[in-house]
Amino acid sequence: MEIGPYIKLHRIKQEMTQAELAEGIVSFAYLSKIENQKTEASSNVISLLCTRLGIQLNNETDETIREKCQQWYEMLFEVNDKEEIIKTYKELNSLMYEHHSDSLIMFEIHKIRYFLILGEYEKALTQINRLADMSGTFDSLHQFYWYKFKGNYSTAKTEFNQAMRMYKIAEEKLNQLELSEEKIADLQYTIAVTHSKLHNTLEAIEYSDKAIDIFRKQYNFIRCAQCHILLGISYRRIRMYDKSIKNHNLAKHLGELSKNRQIIQLTNQNLGYLHSTKGDRKQAIHYYVEVLNDPEVELNARLTAVTSLIKEYYSIYDFDKTKEMVDRGIEMLDNIKNKEAFRIHYYVINSYNYVINQDNENFEMLVINEFIPYLQKHKDFANLVDYAKMLGRHFEKLNKYKDSVKYYKLANVTYEELINL
Repeated sequence: MEIGPYIKLHRIKQEMTQAELAEGIVSFAYLSKIENQKTEASSNVISLLCTRLGIQLNNETDETIREKCQQWYEMLFEVNDKEEIIKTYKELNSLMYEHHSDSLIMFEIHKIRYFLILGEYEKALTQINRLADMSGTFDSLHQFYWYKFKGNYSTAKTEFNQAMRMYKIAEEKLNQLELSEEKIADLQYTIAVTHSKLHNTLEAIEYSDKAIDIFRKQYNFIRCAQCHILLGISYRRIRMYDKSIKNHNLAKHLGELSKNRQIIQLTNQNLGYLHSTKGDRKQAIHYYVEVLNDPEVELNARLTAVTSLIKEYYSIYDFDKTKEMVDRGIEMLDNIKNKEAFRIHYYVINSYNYVINQDNENFEMLVINEFIPYLQKHKDFANLVDYAKMLGRHFEKLNKYKDSVKYYKLANVTYEELINL
């Protein structure tokens, strides 16, 4: 990395103005020229600036830093132990700011991904804003990861249209780079997922097929399974149920070969939803129970199974089982510290809790004042249709026909938006 941008990055990182860094060494106007590579400063000036920033101009450790960075990037690329990711980050962060390393820009860009993995979205945004001023100096490889990780940030914030714009720019950079096939496939899979979120079903199938062709050649069973799940979801949406089931079963088989409980139960969850869509409640319940009763599966997946079972039992008028699942869901929520991350489960479970206990006042307050606005904000049109209909039926039973029509109309308008996505 050139010394000018390197100094600029350190200065920004330390929240130091140009005037503060330049004081007693050079004018801040001259420092600006150094940082923007419009002049070459003497080695003495560079040394003084680096000393003030606490940087050592010693390239002997650069190869070590480069290798360690590559290891860390791979940890962020695949699913890894977060403690190990954090430990390696801290080691690298210390090394990076003691030595002049060519890896610094790439390291700073990968910090965006690092903060997203940890769920620290504000830090990820701060990092994006810090680097924005320098993004014009990025080479093609830097730009590829810059746009990809900005897309990851937009995805985390459920801003899928913005995420797609970022991913497509990253995709354009592939023509200028020689990346490994696996990294290309990872971007293709990410684009497929985003198309799926936007209900661009044919595009989701196209990009899933591209990614799975590469993952198959590399015998990457887990990534192949993820693609099969996405294909299963896509084919279910266009009612090609046999193809959907085939892809889900392939994913499940690969999960069993890899002994990956998350993949197996994600497949079961999707098979449950597929059978529910077809009206086969008994089979849907079977798959959801498989997920719920697996203690190795992450909490979010088990809560999703609980909310799915609540809906299924309620739809077949088995209110005892509905209440049993509601109580189980409440118990699970009570043991969670970070409840915000599970807010949609909170709304679903409590909505049905009020319904089966005939607590009309709290049901209306929760769904009208909190749940519906939450779904609208997050553009969760599928759930918005369901809960608008639920409110419509609720008010219809109470003979409040004006309110009933209002929410049936909301459900219809939302459904039209959903099918036009």
